[in-house]
Amino acid sequence: MSQLIPIKEFAERRRRLMEHMAPDSITIVPAAPERTRNRDVLHPFRQDSDFQYLTGFGEPDAVLVLIPGREHGESVLFCKERNPEKERWDGFLVGPDGAIEQYGFDDAFPIADIDDILPGMIEGRSRLYYPLGKDHAFDAQVMDWVKVIRSKVRSGAQPPGEFVALEHMLHDLRLYKSVNEIKVMEKAGEISAEAHCRAMKRARKGGFEYNLEAELIHTFMDHGARSTAYPSIVGSGANGCILHYIENSAPLKDGDLVLIDAGCELECYASDITRTFPVSGKFSPEQRALYEVVLAAQYAAIEAVHPDNHWNKPHEAALKVLVQGLIELGLLTGTVEQAIEEEAYKPFFMHRTGHWLGMDVHDVGDYKIGDAWRQLEPGMVLTVEPGLYIAPDNTTVDEKWRGIGIRIEDDVVVTREGCRVLSRAVPKAVDDIEALMAS
Repeated sequence: MSQLIPIKEFAERRRRLMEHMAPDSITIVPAAPERTRNRDVLHPFRQDSDFQYLTGFGEPDAVLVLIPGREHGESVLFCKERNPEKERWDGFLVGPDGAIEQYGFDDAFPIADIDDILPGMIEGRSRLYYPLGKDHAFDAQVMDWVKVIRSKVRSGAQPPGEFVALEHMLHDLRLYKSVNEIKVMEKAGEISAEAHCRAMKRARKGGFEYNLEAELIHTFMDHGARSTAYPSIVGSGANGCILHYIENSAPLKDGDLVLIDAGCELECYASDITRTFPVSGKFSPEQRALYEVVLAAQYAAIEAVHPDNHWNKPHEAALKVLVQGLIELGLLTGTVEQAIEEEAYKPFFMHRTGHWLGMDVHDVGDYKIGDAWRQLEPGMVLTVEPGLYIAPDNTTVDEKWRGIGIRIEDDVVVTREGCRVLSRAVPKAVDDIEALMAS
């Protein structure tokens, strides 16, 4: 059960979703299945984000059903029954009674009975919402329930006439974080910030990338975050130029930078932080020059995160600073406007400046409404992560720049006044990084 988000908030989310549903409709949301890692060993279970958002219920083999106007309760959960013998091996189960008492559902049934009960709940509903196309096995199960109803049409049964993908309606709700959600994400940012600081302190010649990864995971777990939000990136030297490098096996060498992109997951909410620092504890002149450009670009982008701007404004602000810096360092020629129009910067900066952040590290929510960039609004959380990557085989630039990869990333929540950085506890100014590493 979630410790930081009260159960009544999950009930309120279900209520808000039902307000968006068409009359005489039903919503069905499955939990994530358990997945085999190898032979009889399972991957650690992680709940489906949509199901978690609406229930806070952490077990597999469960299905949420929302039926506005149902006389015996609008919010229904199908889940595993209590089984003392099984629980002795695999741990405590909540059971249908516990689902009502502890999680606030109006009604609950054993998952083993779903094929007998759910078709009757679907029957007579004009529209059925569910995660259409997300899981082929669940698609087939939904169609089986509908077939049961269709087999009784001559007796007056009415199957749904419309099947609608749930995601657009639900994901727009998920995009706006509540006060409690932001508290969880801020706590995740604090834990991840401490992990980055500890990794900086541990970096030294003769170590390995995985030593720093171990420091990250230790700190996450030491503070109750039992999982990373995504595979940690620990790229030293030229590995920092590989955007999604996860081998994390190379030795750390004096003269190299280390790029760490890592964040913990706390109660199914992600953090996502990137810092770049020198193994030796001191930036070289070239490393410092490029780093200062990226840092200035990040500051410019964060300044552009406020409700008066649309989604793309922070990216535009960062891009101008990056291109200006590349021109001043002699890595690009011409004017800033020309370089942006011709995308001459692409060999050095090939990704966007951020993404939505929440229960998924690349969280749900549209970036455009129609053809227009979405307006930033209070409660939205995004990353701000400009970077520069000079490939080791880029012969168009002087050799002194090659193999330098730099990214600086923070988690930012939009507020009424502007924004607040949730990952502010980890240093990013050159002098502050060098001072931390010297300590």
